[in-house]
Amino acid sequence: MKKKIVIIGGVAGGMSAATRLRRLNEKDDIIIFEKGPYVSFANCGLPYYIGGDIKERDSLIVQSSAALKKRFNLDIRENSEVIEINSEDKTVYVKSEGEIYTESYDKLILSPGAKPFIPPISGLETTNNIFTLRNIPDVDKIVEYIDDFEPKTATIIGAGFIGLEMAENLANRGLSVTLVEKAPHVLPTIDTEMAAFVNEELIKHKINVITNVAAVKFHNDTILLETDETLQSDLTILSVGVQPETTLAKNTGINLGLRDAILVDEDYETSIEDIYAVGDAIVVKNQLGKDALISLASPANRQGRQVADVINGLPVKNKGAIGTAIVRVFELQIASTGLSEHQLNLLGVKHEIVHITSNNHAGYYPGGTSITLKLIFNPETGEILGAQAVGKEGVDKRIDILSTAIKANFTVFDLPELEFTYAPPFGSAKDPVNMAGYAATNLILGQSQNVQWHELEKELSKGKVLLDVRNDSELEKGKFKNSKNIPLDELRTRLDELNKDTEYIVSCQSGLRSYNAERILKQNGFKVKNLDGAFGLYSKVSNKLLD
Repeated sequence: MKKKIVIIGGVAGGMSAATRLRRLNEKDDIIIFEKGPYVSFANCGLPYYIGGDIKERDSLIVQSSAALKKRFNLDIRENSEVIEINSEDKTVYVKSEGEIYTESYDKLILSPGAKPFIPPISGLETTNNIFTLRNIPDVDKIVEYIDDFEPKTATIIGAGFIGLEMAENLANRGLSVTLVEKAPHVLPTIDTEMAAFVNEELIKHKINVITNVAAVKFHNDTILLETDETLQSDLTILSVGVQPETTLAKNTGINLGLRDAILVDEDYETSIEDIYAVGDAIVVKNQLGKDALISLASPANRQGRQVADVINGLPVKNKGAIGTAIVRVFELQIASTGLSEHQLNLLGVKHEIVHITSNNHAGYYPGGTSITLKLIFNPETGEILGAQAVGKEGVDKRIDILSTAIKANFTVFDLPELEFTYAPPFGSAKDPVNMAGYAATNLILGQSQNVQWHELEKELSKGKVLLDVRNDSELEKGKFKNSKNIPLDELRTRLDELNKDTEYIVSCQSGLRSYNAERILKQNGFKVKNLDGAFGLYSKVSNKLLD
């Protein structure tokens, strides 16, 4: 039976739904209402157009409405805003070019996306050099302002994904950039010690980073911070996050959940029959079955395709999302999947952590760079709860693998079994993912016990001794205060220098040699734990115990 399907909102979710609907049914009427001028554009590419990596503005337009009409026979109506839904009559009221008209539907798909969160800061409405970045009109305003006024300084309020990308791209345009983040560290979606690598990279590229501070007032080209410090800013970008755009859904009486996002069932259907929703505006379930908001293109595209399948009777279900994401900050890649340590602590979920540092390819082959990988897992079942990685190359590959492992319900015991392509230019015989699996299984099987970087000070205050097994040349570049040093290769012959009544925390540069030391010491009757991530990680995050 022929259906009339109306989609509100294009871009990732809406257009994925529309094109899949057409591929499944040639006869249905498919109408897409987009309140902006472009129904299909690359919003993830906007910062890179501002910075110049993307040269042509037209490259941001993924598909024109004319091309989509020709290929998929879609009725696309841009600059058309749906202002009301009458679910009883199954009609929508549309405002376009000053006129309001109605359109009927059999099935309705909401894909309104998210909108920038605008904090209630004094002076925001009266300052003309403050912008947000969410769509092509936004990017046009920013580029036009830069071209017309040639700003020298820029301030970005918020150091999430978009904030970091804008910091890099404005710096690449020659502006002096300041990042202001209210959270304790940049990129709050990842954990403190991993964010420390990002902070270091920003400072290396002369970005002024201010954390744990909020902006409280704007006036012309001056920003007042809550510390009473002022910043001079010719151009300001608000990037403090997004919130679901659900005003229309709320006014229709659709049930909302977390942060007023739309609640949907396993068929993406809302609380009102024949109205569905996908994309940034919906509540999803994470791998623990908890409500979450995940504003990313990949889940939105998948959801759009799946809701089309559901409407056409295919056996497809909404299985949630785990929030796999990546961002580039100058020469550094940062990626994550699943839940962070911070989120798990808030949820009260028991977990263990290992950090490993390994090269992106064989160490003996030229050009290798290190990857620091954090793996978070259930210490009883081995369930993989989350992962984060930073490095110059190969970060995407490792997090994509671990994301796949989470979706496949693999445990840490499966990670050493994974087989990867290997040749010296591409990887290592023991990939970082394999190594993280080995380290995690050692903890579960009782072969190792670790101490996290933030636990070290407390552990040492109990009288434990830090044993550093690095070589003398490494100690010259930095060392722990009051630590004892015995290089690993000398450890067996110098055991008489240690006291079996003393508890030791052993460290090296990355954690591998200290694990070997831990095994030697335990088998000789010593009480010892391994400092996870070792000196290399601790020195990125804190200098409290450093000499």
